[in-house]
Amino acid sequence: MLTQTYGDFELLIWDDGSTDNSLNIANDYAKLDKRVRIVAAQHLGRTPALIAAHAQCLGNYLGWVDSDDALASTALSETVAILNARPEVGLVYTDYLAIDLNNYITGYGQRCRIPYSKERLLIDFMTFHFRLFRREVFEAAGGIDADFERAPDYDLCLRLSEITQVLHLEKPLYYYRNHTDNISHQHRIEQILWSKEAINRALRRRGLADSYQVDVEIVGRFSLRPMKTS
Repeated sequence: MLTQTYGDFELLIWDDGSTDNSLNIANDYAKLDKRVRIVAAQHLGRTPALIAAHAQCLGNYLGWVDSDDALASTALSETVAILNARPEVGLVYTDYLAIDLNNYITGYGQRCRIPYSKERLLIDFMTFHFRLFRREVFEAAGGIDADFERAPDYDLCLRLSEITQVLHLEKPLYYYRNHTDNISHQHRIEQILWSKEAINRALRRRGLADSYQVDVEIVGRFSLRPMKTS
């Protein structure tokens, strides 16, 4: 974040009751850069922490970066420029690259290859990362829904898509880290079921609940590979 070419931002680091050295490291950065603000909170969990953190943000534009991911240095400058120039756009999102624990790029993000439409968002979460949105549309949409233990960002994007224009910036400006400790890996089934709930609520808001129902298929694939022999 501190390598951004766009310098006029506040970096709010929300420490959700960490038990390692994260808070000390964050405080060291806050001493070096006045744009960094630290909130050391008791452990709330992802959704309550996101709600509390957004309530403390001061800027007109909002966005978040998960602690294990990274931004390209021009991510803010390029997304801010779009919101500044296009008042009808309330949310802009970028493409992303998948990386591993060693920062090696493992591929181009699959979700950002999906063409955006308000209707397609009902079945494909393509507005995945990075997202920058206007505070007023965030508030008009109702903010982050405390009901959503998982997939609060998908639910939020569905609601934002219903009240504002969304623009896809087709450049990979976000680095999404894949590892076994990802929430999406550890709680895959819950993520899927909460995503279904987000879709069902969107169908009801859009007056489509009598015309469509959501079917979910959870697939497990297995394979065998030879054991290494000495």
